[in-house]
Amino acid sequence: MLAAILFDLDGTIANTDPIHYQAWREMLRDYGMDIDETFYKSRISGRTNPQIIEDLLPQLSSEESVRFADDKEELFRQKAREILKPMDGFAELIAWTDTHKLKRTLVTNAPKLNVQFMLEVLDIQKVFDTIVLGEDCIAGKPDPAPYQVSLKHLGITAEQAIVLEDSPSGIRSAVGAGIPTVGVTSTQDPKVLLAIGAFMTIPDFTDLQLWTHLNSLVLPDLASLS
Repeated sequence: MLAAILFDLDGTIANTDPIHYQAWREMLRDYGMDIDETFYKSRISGRTNPQIIEDLLPQLSSEESVRFADDKEELFRQKAREILKPMDGFAELIAWTDTHKLKRTLVTNAPKLNVQFMLEVLDIQKVFDTIVLGEDCIAGKPDPAPYQVSLKHLGITAEQAIVLEDSPSGIRSAVGAGIPTVGVTSTQDPKVLLAIGAFMTIPDFTDLQLWTHLNSLVLPDLASLS
C-alpha cells in the first residue's frame, strides 16, 4: 500500500533549471567558460555544488569554492524571486495526498538557503512532513543515501513509497534505494530517464498516466471505505 510520496525540488516541484543555467553561465564566464544547455545538462544539473566546482574549477581553494557557490546561489535567488512557480498540477497532487492521508517528504541536493527560499516563494513551507538535504547525508544524490534516510525517517519500506524526480542523478539515487521512480521531463529527454531506471515519465503533474497509476495504488484503500 502506498504510504508516502517523495519529491525532489529543483526541476520537479518547480522548473528551476533555466534559472540555474543562466546563473551558472554568468558565473562561469568570469573563468573563461561559455557553457551551453547541453553542457549544463551533462555536467551540472542534479549534482551538488561541491561536485560541480571540483569538476569544473579544480583550481579553486576550499575557501574560494565556498564563496563561489554562495555567490552563485545568491544570483539564482535574485533571478528566481519574481518568476518561480510550482509545476502544473502540484497543488492538486498535494490535495490528493491529503485525501489519502499520505506522507510527503522533500529530498533535495539544493543548499539549505535555497530550499528555505524556494519553499517561501512557492508558499509551501508547511507541505512536507520531513525534509532531507543531501548535504546532511553521508553523500548527496546520485548516492542512494538521501532516499534511504527518507525511508528511515518515515518508517516505511521502499515498496510503500514513490519518488518524483527530474535529473539523472536523482533517479539513480531513488532507484538505488529501491524506490519506484517517476521521471519528470522538465530537464531531460524521456528516453534518458527511462534508461536509468524511471518506470514512467511525465511532463508535469497533470499527466493522466500519473493519476491512473497513483489511483491504482490506493484502490485497496478506496475499496475498504465502500
